[in-house]
Amino acid sequence: MRFQRTLALLGVVLLHHLLGPVVLLVAGGALLVPRVRAWLRPSRRVVAIGLAAAVVVTGLVVLVPDGWLPIPPGSGTLVAPSYLGRPARAEPIPMEVPQHPGLAPNGRSSMHNDAWASDAYAGPGPLGDSPEVDTAWYGLEECATLAFDEHDRIVALCGDLSGPTLHVLDPESMRPLVTKDLPARSGDTGKRPWEDLCGGSYFYLDDEDRAVVATTDQRILVVATDDGAGDPDLTVDASYDLSSAVPDGDCLIALLPDWEGRIWWVTRDGTVGTVVPGEGDADPVVRTLDLGEEIANSISTGADGGVYVVTVEALYKLAADDRRDVPVVRWRTAYDRGTEQKPGQLSRGSGTTPTLLPGGLVAITDNADRRMHVVFLRTDDGAEVCRAAVFEEGESATDNSLVAVGDGVVVENNHGYSGPWSTLLGRTTSAGLARVDVAEGECEVVWTSPETAPTSVPKASLATGLVYAYTKRPSWWGVNAWYLTAIDARTGRRAFSVRTGLGAMFNNHYAAVTLGPDGSAYVATMAGMVRVRDRG
Repeated sequence: MRFQRTLALLGVVLLHHLLGPVVLLVAGGALLVPRVRAWLRPSRRVVAIGLAAAVVVTGLVVLVPDGWLPIPPGSGTLVAPSYLGRPARAEPIPMEVPQHPGLAPNGRSSMHNDAWASDAYAGPGPLGDSPEVDTAWYGLEECATLAFDEHDRIVALCGDLSGPTLHVLDPESMRPLVTKDLPARSGDTGKRPWEDLCGGSYFYLDDEDRAVVATTDQRILVVATDDGAGDPDLTVDASYDLSSAVPDGDCLIALLPDWEGRIWWVTRDGTVGTVVPGEGDADPVVRTLDLGEEIANSISTGADGGVYVVTVEALYKLAADDRRDVPVVRWRTAYDRGTEQKPGQLSRGSGTTPTLLPGGLVAITDNADRRMHVVFLRTDDGAEVCRAAVFEEGESATDNSLVAVGDGVVVENNHGYSGPWSTLLGRTTSAGLARVDVAEGECEVVWTSPETAPTSVPKASLATGLVYAYTKRPSWWGVNAWYLTAIDARTGRRAFSVRTGLGAMFNNHYAAVTLGPDGSAYVATMAGMVRVRDRG
């Protein structure tokens, strides 16, 4: 009898591994039958073994250093294909993004790649040729922004339920080489930890490979990422105290330098400021401007001195007054902010960081009620050039930046994502990525893809002509299968999808797809890091 029970339990475990959570539902239903429940009643020995296994697993999470173990796999390997499509052929996209003099090289400096927030890399990404997937487990910690120093090491701003951490990671193993704890969350932001952008989402790498990061205690830290001899290190070179400039109860969201070297920063409640580092022993100069409108996204800067900020009501072009470095408004253009905050957005307003484009354009999305629009404006005066509605009525929202692809942008649909639970048990969110081009003052939706990317912050490789998104397929088996998906930027057709993992721990939860200098694609998940690279 005991042998039969053991076989039955092992069979349930095996079927769960192969077919997913539906097996547990069936098994749970069988336990409603009294005879089955009596037959499977566990002995004290079985209960003791189960408790010991739970203790061992918990000990692994607590005691084993970050990155030394792979992310634990979930269930459903038999019903979730590991690869779809075929290897792609590179079809380069002609587009040049100017290099900001105060930032690390384009593609290495920030979440959105460069000062334009183009989300486009000049270099390659995977082509899907015999792809290899590696993972590194950090427990419960997600790295929202990744950058690359001159040694090709990853500089990562990560965070858990208590607060943010800065890491330097080995790009091969994805293990932390050195770590610096940043000030913890205050707990009074009014946001749930997985929605809290205060001091934990954005940073940039400057032209000296220093991480410039806003903290939860109202400071800007400038942190060296090596010790001068090339070894990884995280030492604070400079610290700017903004506590007198940031109102009580407010917090720093994002920061970026303008092309003259001023550090621009924005707060959640709409204060915009500049820091001009002092020369020698001189104190830094801090100036502010209160827009009075909530900000929930990063910013972008142009070579003309413009700084582009989107609030929940309007898109602004700001600049610094030449005499006093005071932020001033060059123009303000309101957009349709709709009547409600949609599931899939962290605020009631545009969900996109402003994206600068060739030809003197800047693009955002609005929050119109029935269908959101991609909106193009002129950078010189803020006049609207054109707009185009995307995705289905009642199923369109985004909280991720647009991706520049030459004459247009790619937008991702995040409608329906209200938290990690939105993708459990095989569920997913509203489908769609779309490309919108602008030519001669007219907008055109060039293609719409049926792929579903809950919150992926997609990226484009100009060298391969592919857009990379982190996608999730719906599953009647209840399987949570996550994929790195490459989409042809010209046609919208899927080139390939490679499965990165199974289970809730592979949810990226608004972390960006990041392409490394060697063409690898990295995705931070709620439990660590995923790397996809070609072996062919």
